[in-house]
Amino acid sequence: MVIIDFLDIRLDMIWNYKELFIRGIWVTLSLTAVGYVGGIILGLLFGLGKLSKRKWIYYPCKYYVDFFRGTPLLVQILIIHLAVIPTIFGHSLGYFISGAIALMLNCAAYNAEIIRAGIQSIERGQMEAARSLGMPHKTAMRYIILPQAFRRMVPPLGNELIALLKDSSLVTVIAANDLLYAGKVVAGAYARFWEPYITVAILYLLLTYIFTKIITYVEKRFSNSYIPTQRRRAFSFGRSPSAGG
Repeated sequence: MVIIDFLDIRLDMIWNYKELFIRGIWVTLSLTAVGYVGGIILGLLFGLGKLSKRKWIYYPCKYYVDFFRGTPLLVQILIIHLAVIPTIFGHSLGYFISGAIALMLNCAAYNAEIIRAGIQSIERGQMEAARSLGMPHKTAMRYIILPQAFRRMVPPLGNELIALLKDSSLVTVIAANDLLYAGKVVAGAYARFWEPYITVAILYLLLTYIFTKIITYVEKRFSNSYIPTQRRRAFSFGRSPSAGG
């Protein structure tokens, strides 16, 4: 009976609600993009703050990271949507604003640790050499330390992007019209669960695959062993990459 039910796939269910799934993909990607870009910016600030020797900077950054890494994202979404935003603005600003803020704050906490670890992985002699040449600390951090650390941050930052894409499905608890919401609507309309949720899983898998390919390219592009095509051809012919002809 289970095998028969499994083989009795009704693709017409998905086709009838294709606009809802397309809208869900758009909402999912929008939430992921806003949350991740904001998380990178805030993560950089909090990551640098955790490296500060000033206690009034270090401890707020530390408590922020500890809170958002130590509590479930689902709880954070509910608190922000039902308590924080209505208290500040007097009313809800909609699922997208609440979801984007929650994803951004949560992502920033994890990115802060990635950025802090990436910066600390650079040898101290790099900063000392820059300072001995008269370069200010901020300038040395911007032009010497961060570019080197970024190469080492690419893989974990890419993993955080994949995790955020999947975690964005939790925003459906505040009635976000994302992919999971589309699956729930179809399942409720037909009282069938195989087709809608398998479709949601396949769509998430497809998005994750695309993001993984992009991250792999970026990781290869910023790796220390990366050689552009023209230079690689020059080396293959035994020429110096700077040689003419």
